[in-house]
Amino acid sequence: MESSTTIEKMLSGNELFVPNYQRAYSWSTDLEGKKVKQVNQFLIDLEDYINSSTTSKYYFGHFLFKQRSDESYDVIDGQQRLTTIVIFLAALFKCLRERRPLTTKEDVLYKNIVCMEDVYHFSTVEYDNLLFKDYVIDQRKKDANGLETVSQKRIVKAFDFFINKLKNKEEEELLRFLKTVQSAACTTHTVENESEAIQMFIFQNNRGKKPTNLEIIKAQFLYCIHLYGLEKKDALINEVNTRFTKIYESISSIEDWVNEDDVLVYTLRVFFDSLTESNSIETINKYLSSPDCIKFVVDFTRSLSFSFEHLKTFFTEYERKSIVVHSLVKLANFGFTMPFIIKAYKLGVSNDDIEKLCVALESIIIRHRIIGTRADLASRINHFYKEFNGSVIDVVNKINWMKTREDWWGYWNNAEFKRVLSGGIDHFMAKFLLWKYENHLIEEEGKAGYAPIRYDSIEKAQLEHIAPQNPSGNPVENGYCEYDEEFRNQYLDCLGNYLLLSGFHNDSISNGAFEKKRDTYNQLRQQIEVQQMTEEDRRWDKEKIEKRKQKIVKFISDTF
Repeated sequence: MESSTTIEKMLSGNELFVPNYQRAYSWSTDLEGKKVKQVNQFLIDLEDYINSSTTSKYYFGHFLFKQRSDESYDVIDGQQRLTTIVIFLAALFKCLRERRPLTTKEDVLYKNIVCMEDVYHFSTVEYDNLLFKDYVIDQRKKDANGLETVSQKRIVKAFDFFINKLKNKEEEELLRFLKTVQSAACTTHTVENESEAIQMFIFQNNRGKKPTNLEIIKAQFLYCIHLYGLEKKDALINEVNTRFTKIYESISSIEDWVNEDDVLVYTLRVFFDSLTESNSIETINKYLSSPDCIKFVVDFTRSLSFSFEHLKTFFTEYERKSIVVHSLVKLANFGFTMPFIIKAYKLGVSNDDIEKLCVALESIIIRHRIIGTRADLASRINHFYKEFNGSVIDVVNKINWMKTREDWWGYWNNAEFKRVLSGGIDHFMAKFLLWKYENHLIEEEGKAGYAPIRYDSIEKAQLEHIAPQNPSGNPVENGYCEYDEEFRNQYLDCLGNYLLLSGFHNDSISNGAFEKKRDTYNQLRQQIEVQQMTEEDRRWDKEKIEKRKQKIVKFISDTF
């Protein structure tokens, strides 16, 4: 492959593969706040170029390949750009075909750089490649159902994005896009072995995504083996790449739940048996400078692979089956909970005991977030973590011990918890607690066939003030009490006046009369409970708010 070439020449007649030990497709689409996503930026850059008066070629950057055989290469660096280029070309040719048949020259170009019969000039990682072929290249798949990984969703989203942006453009502009991309300049470097590729690895490019700490660590591990692996070098590199194949496959399944760099930190905490570990790069670099660096690389990579493997099970299987695990995941405080979970898997703890562990960890997190203390919870329970040897009951007992302390451990004790529950609460936590209360009411009802509901089954869960914050009209005439200073300070913002609703339900009701709002409270049990409380007296006042608050607070304080 020529070192200075074009996209057309680089793709023509070659087969380029993203090896499984490389990251799957990670570029995002659409806007998030003011930050432009990578796929959007890709198109913006092309549009800026074709609308300019420049005569120089468009430049797509540098690509690093490892040679498999003649005309067959692994993509070592540049896979995100290359995947996006091929997705864009496939979308562009589709839009051209929908207007008219391709010319002979265009058809030859398509076959040379995208696909000719069963020869695909670019393939992504194996677990995404069938979808890539079916949806992007061959376009046999017409829907986005059955997508198994986040990377597959990104591939589909990028292709659909380009289709939507290109379909309304003039044919002349589409042809300018095609000419720009096929003739775009790029540079390449081809190596024959992994060791050389490691030294050439480029961590960042102008329009790409910054490398994660995990990617940096992977490259450092491979470089360490390259330097000190001696006669075992090739076997060790193969072992690390094989483990990262599994790691990246797991990432593609769980990245909607948890960030890969966070999992790196969790693994560090499990590996060194301490919740205080935080700076993964600094800690790992210290061990890479030690005489036992190769042993560390092998041992830590195994531990990292173990973490991802079990978190994949935890998030994609166990979270769906267990309302207890689902609850902990929705609470989303993983800094010390996930190290506990990973360590539990490592110690062979049963699923039943893992659920008990989840309940205990959830209870102390709820107290910590409701009370709002600045005390460092992770450091306080670090010795519990260190002593955890697989006996979940010991962890449960120690957390229960924290709830009764009156000394400097008393930040999370029962008295403080009840006191704070009586006032205003962060809206997310209020929604979360009311969801737990909803399941408590379902359990209390005790009818056969009524299972607990998942938090995500309440579409766009929102928090309703039964007595509205900004009432329309006279509150007393609308079925509320007087909005005096005491009411505004003690009753308006509290659990007794909060109600869990779906977003659609909340949007459909106003801040008007209680009677009208009450008529709509017929979906969740807590809504029906409000109806029942006001059956005889159709008013929502301080007395009823206080009565409901006391019931909810008792449930929460008794449960957590």
